[in-house]
Amino acid sequence: MDLKNWTIFSLLEPEFVAKIKMACVFGNLGNEALIVTKDDEVLALGSNAAGCLGLGNLNSTLVPLRVDALCGKQIAGFAYGSGPHVLAYTEDGDLYTWGHNGYCELGNGSSNQCWVPSLVQSMLTGKVVVEVACGSHHSLALTDDGEVYAWGQNNCGQVGSGMSANQSLPRRVNSVLSARRCITIACGQTSSIAVTDTGEVYGWGYNGNGQLGLGNNVNQLNPCRVGALAGVVVTRVACGYAHTLALTDVGALYAWGANSYGQLGTGTKTNANAPVLVASNVGRVVDVAATHLAHISAAMTQSFRVYMWGQCRGQSVSSPVATPFSSLHDVFACFASPSVMWQPVQVEQQVCERVADSMRQAFDDQSTSDLTIMVQDRSIHVHKAVLKIRCLHFRSMFQEHWQEDNQSVIQIDQFSHTVYRAFLQYLYTDEVNLSPESALELLVLASAYCETQLKHRCEQIIRQGITVENAAMLYATAIEYQAKELEEFCFKFFLNHMTAIIQSEGFSSLDEQTVKDFIRKAAKCGAFKS
Repeated sequence: MDLKNWTIFSLLEPEFVAKIKMACVFGNLGNEALIVTKDDEVLALGSNAAGCLGLGNLNSTLVPLRVDALCGKQIAGFAYGSGPHVLAYTEDGDLYTWGHNGYCELGNGSSNQCWVPSLVQSMLTGKVVVEVACGSHHSLALTDDGEVYAWGQNNCGQVGSGMSANQSLPRRVNSVLSARRCITIACGQTSSIAVTDTGEVYGWGYNGNGQLGLGNNVNQLNPCRVGALAGVVVTRVACGYAHTLALTDVGALYAWGANSYGQLGTGTKTNANAPVLVASNVGRVVDVAATHLAHISAAMTQSFRVYMWGQCRGQSVSSPVATPFSSLHDVFACFASPSVMWQPVQVEQQVCERVADSMRQAFDDQSTSDLTIMVQDRSIHVHKAVLKIRCLHFRSMFQEHWQEDNQSVIQIDQFSHTVYRAFLQYLYTDEVNLSPESALELLVLASAYCETQLKHRCEQIIRQGITVENAAMLYATAIEYQAKELEEFCFKFFLNHMTAIIQSEGFSSLDEQTVKDFIRKAAKCGAFKS
């Protein structure tokens, strides 16, 4: 996926983005982010509510700043609450927490905010944390030996301690889980879910919307097994604000809990307090996603098709809808409210060049080209197949009757080398890099070759690039190429800045007839009335 899909990353330079290994976007408005680079630096940017960026202060920042306490620690993953508070665990299984702590969600024995990441110890000392999860104001950690630890707000039993008092230090969730090995965990706003190595699902905490899947709406102070899933093996769970998704080892997807936005994907908006089989018509599901800060659900099928449903940018979608996305993260970047990550993005290493990069390098490469286009006695090396795929003009030209063996060189006389080269480069890169003056000639070429998208791009360059100095020349060129809309645009700009333009060098170089025609037209528009 492209990190630029997340607004908070839109100002990052490409060179910096290339160094990113992992990133996490969080916060009630999706305006905070943590970044881990390939050289093990940790940086943060955003509004920094409750000191959640870990910078030691409450200052916001548009540029990434180092989180010194985490640099060099080999951070493996993050989780966040809505305070917000943040959890980070390392490759060695150490756990760090910081941010909001009004409900003891940092697990440091106090309820004081912490603006710098601090190591969590107590009962986790000597334990290896392999997964973390956060609800609104409570936290879970899973260790490599399958134990679940919880702490923080516990008004609904979400800590699973058998009581309803907040818990300031991590303690193991015992009861029925003490004899079971867990493989994954998840949190809703005020509920908790764990899956065992035998595929059983257990839930505890708030259950007012049926998000624990127990067949009732009673809060649970201790883990309870989701009995309706007996006989199926669950391998993965994901929790939304008040709903739960469970994926089985055969690719079946179950959902339960709140459904006011259609987030269960059942085709209705009726809550379900027990698991319901959903998305059975999309094929085998291989991954699911949800976040406790939103009411949206997403799934990927075996054929790499991504579906979404629930609250999608304010719309209620009650059945899975196919998207053009290739990643579940794109669903949350483009349609979640707020646009936060359901889990950190692991940025893939580019082992080989992308198609776009290869195409860019192939342009004007004599070693691979099979066609040379001569413009003003200068050669441009291209590929017939690319031109046929990208341009209707060339597709028509290179029909079977065209004698390819005898024509490995084409002569172009109607356009300048600079403009024709820019046109061919556009076919390879989708980019245009020309001055407004040259873009006008390219506009004429685009019109002749029926390249509508290129015409729009040229018009944009000209409109955005017109100045007092070049307005007269653009006006004259628009007349020469019979570009009526641009001629009118330049004329209006001329009228708005007439005194300055008339005094410019560009105006003095206009031919006499163009000047006379302009004065006549300007007079009709009342430009000379006192």
